[in-house]
Amino acid sequence: MWYHRTMNQASIFELSGRPPLSKALPLAVQHVVAMIVGCVTPALILSRVAGLSSQDSIILVQGALVIAALATFLQLFPIGPFGSGLPVILGVSFAYLPTMQAIAGGYDLATIFGSQLVGGLVAVLVGLNVKRLRVLFPPLITGTVVFTIGLSLYPTAINYMAGGVGSPSYGSAQNWLLAFLTLAIVTVLNHMGKGIFKLASILIGIAVGYILSLLLGIVDFTAVSSASLFQAPRLMHFGLRFEVAACFSLGILFAINSIQAIGDFTATTVGSMDREPTNKELKRGIVGYGLSNVLGSLLGGLPTATYSQNVGIVTTTKVINRYTLSLSALILLIAGLVPKFSALLTTIPQSVLGGATISVFASIAMTGMKLVVSEEMNYRNTSIVGLSAALGIGIADSSAALSTFPAWFQTIFGQSPVVIATIVAVALHVMLPKRN
Repeated sequence: MWYHRTMNQASIFELSGRPPLSKALPLAVQHVVAMIVGCVTPALILSRVAGLSSQDSIILVQGALVIAALATFLQLFPIGPFGSGLPVILGVSFAYLPTMQAIAGGYDLATIFGSQLVGGLVAVLVGLNVKRLRVLFPPLITGTVVFTIGLSLYPTAINYMAGGVGSPSYGSAQNWLLAFLTLAIVTVLNHMGKGIFKLASILIGIAVGYILSLLLGIVDFTAVSSASLFQAPRLMHFGLRFEVAACFSLGILFAINSIQAIGDFTATTVGSMDREPTNKELKRGIVGYGLSNVLGSLLGGLPTATYSQNVGIVTTTKVINRYTLSLSALILLIAGLVPKFSALLTTIPQSVLGGATISVFASIAMTGMKLVVSEEMNYRNTSIVGLSAALGIGIADSSAALSTFPAWFQTIFGQSPVVIATIVAVALHVMLPKRN
């Protein structure tokens, strides 16, 4: 009884314990609202790139929600050496999208999940050796990579705003109207909204764009009507396929995101707990991140990462209670087990998604730039950033530039700008002398 009473009397500002549901649930919903669109959108985009059926698209969205929930649970409540025990939320990350699009175009989803399994193991290795590897990835390097990721996603957003490549209505005035209306609402709420309206700006923008799409009669509910009410994740539904080139490309990103996760862990503890994360917390957090991605590859959940927007909520509200954040994960898990919910998400028009996500992609690029300028912008550092981004974006956008090279070489270096940008940035960082 004493234990039960203590648990019920816990504060939302305490890491452990169970506060009253009336206080915890609204805060949990706030976290879900802030991240759910970002979590499912990569799956929606990738399903169209891969040409999936409506049923497989639903399964991919389900996988995104389920793995976000499981990855978050693991971080909140560690199992042995897996998980940080810190108040963080994880979800499917846009950082992997350019590379996954390239792999889906050249191979298939099975290759993505096979590469993700390998990438998860890479993350585990990074976590075990985090102190030694951090020196190779200062803010200048991680910022350059994140900046390149943001830039490389702009064409995806523009094509979506126009209605999606291959769509009969691609480039129509109707699509652009929907896209810019959604973008305008997101932008206004981001800059003028307060509280939940600011946090849910993307969700509200999509909702308004979706309602207008309904009025225009361009939403197809066939997938929703045929979807079941409950469905457990399907083990290896898309299969596993291992291609060295694809594994290499995605493995690099996992190493980068493992190091970048240190920033989110640090921001969480400094901003809400007035301390730096311990080496043990960092190590276990990254190892747990790797393990959850290995699990995701088996359950059809795309690569995850810590969500900075949720870190922002934690540091702003100072609500660090793990039980509260676990309610967020529970909501995501329930949503992921309901195919009709996932099917409803797949009916969002591409133009609406494009209008909502272009601001996200811009934010990713600018986040990278903030990391870059946190270091002195001398000639050495500007050269690293400029050359890395130029070679990465330039080669990826020139499809015939590597046409005489072997297919595996083209897959690694010619399809995703992130790989070249990362390799060039790290190499220049190591080789160039640190002087003005």
